[in-house]
Amino acid sequence: MMMQILIRSHEDGILCPLPEYPLYSASIILHGGTMVPYNLTEDSGWGLEIFEVKRCLEDARASGLTIRAMVVINPGNPTGQVLSITNQEEIVEFCRKEGLVILADEVYQENVYTENKRFNSFKKVARSLGYDHHDLSIVSFHSVSMGYYGECGRRGGYMEICGFGDDVIDEMYKLASLTICPNIAGQILISLVMDPPKLGDEAFEIFMVEKEETYSSLLKRAKALQKAFSGLEGVSCNKFEGAMYLFPRLRLPQAAIKAAQLEGVSPDVFYAHRLLGATGIAVVPGSGFHPVSGTSHIRCTILPGEETITAMVPRLQAFHEAFMDEFRG
Repeated sequence: MMMQILIRSHEDGILCPLPEYPLYSASIILHGGTMVPYNLTEDSGWGLEIFEVKRCLEDARASGLTIRAMVVINPGNPTGQVLSITNQEEIVEFCRKEGLVILADEVYQENVYTENKRFNSFKKVARSLGYDHHDLSIVSFHSVSMGYYGECGRRGGYMEICGFGDDVIDEMYKLASLTICPNIAGQILISLVMDPPKLGDEAFEIFMVEKEETYSSLLKRAKALQKAFSGLEGVSCNKFEGAMYLFPRLRLPQAAIKAAQLEGVSPDVFYAHRLLGATGIAVVPGSGFHPVSGTSHIRCTILPGEETITAMVPRLQAFHEAFMDEFRG
């Protein structure tokens, strides 16, 4: 909906991070706009360099594009990083100065697992810098399919819109009203996510126990997978900070890269197909998220249960060792 509202023609551009969640590039293309990518830096834990974003903005404007908004995914998908408060402040200052709408994908805000970082909404950061709805436009997105509830089988989401005029809000309601088949189950879940049990409520203690158990289990799964990937030959895996994914980098032998070329696929697709066939382990080839050219990654979720992941790790290790031996030389 936001892409439909913001994009007027192919001369309108939207800044998006790479690696990206492909929903954004697809939505931009669907509504006739132009995606303007900016790269996250793997060597700094998939952090954001504001000078890189500025360079992309200036290059896009020089080519005749009008940049309308900047997409930020925090915590990151597929990269699993949590932006530092400094990064967020830089983004707020940048978007305010350049007149850009911040499209804040904050659906993994409950999934932060690192001690030295915490989730801060872009609205909170903007307000802490002294900016209100007159200074900056921010749209925050959230979902019932993430967090500790993780109701992936039922779909529901919401957005909070700050810094838009009443006339624009009216048009958004008109656009939303075109959908005349409301997702009732999703709306019920959204109401529960936005208003969870509170101290004194009958369900509060049960709710807190289940929440902590889920959170603790997700952290254990993430640590087990990160340890497993980091111990594989030719694989590096940044520290897991948030969201529900690891995005390890593969440094495959030249013989494997050549074999992939003979099959007409990228090296990460080749590796993922071989892994699935040999072990039943499904990962997503990183090329689908458009990382820096010349690098190979895979995205792995932490959602399978602890027992499943414990059983999976030896199969992953055995496959990888055999794969490297096969293509070593």
